[in-house]
Amino acid sequence: MFELLVVAAGGGLGAAARFMVDGEIRARHNGGFPWGTFVVNVTGSFLIGLFTTLAFTLSYLGVPHGTVRLLQLALVVGLCGGYTTFSTSTVESVRLAQSGRMRLALANSLGTLMVTVTAAGLGMWLGTVLSGPYG
Repeated sequence: MFELLVVAAGGGLGAAARFMVDGEIRARHNGGFPWGTFVVNVTGSFLIGLFTTLAFTLSYLGVPHGTVRLLQLALVVGLCGGYTTFSTSTVESVRLAQSGRMRLALANSLGTLMVTVTAAGLGMWLGTVLSGPYG
């Protein structure tokens, strides 16, 4: 039950952060490409890579498994899960296609896939760098 609360708390914070970030970007970039969702998914993927790598390092350093698990649940599953929104990205691509903007739909779909995977890799790289000899 405690793990569920940890995920819920992280998810609530992530969803609130997504709402704020997406809203700010949408207010500055009207129409066309869905930059708010794109930025949220890229930064969230980066954080997933970073947090996952740092959790691995904590395990390697002997931090108890239960503590590492709670951190992963709170940060990766909860916070990042509530923050990222790949379902919205898909809906936005479909809407772009339905409105005849096929190039933007394709750019959103493929761009999101390529850039989020790259961002997760960069997060993992940074986690390894921050972990020093333990990464």
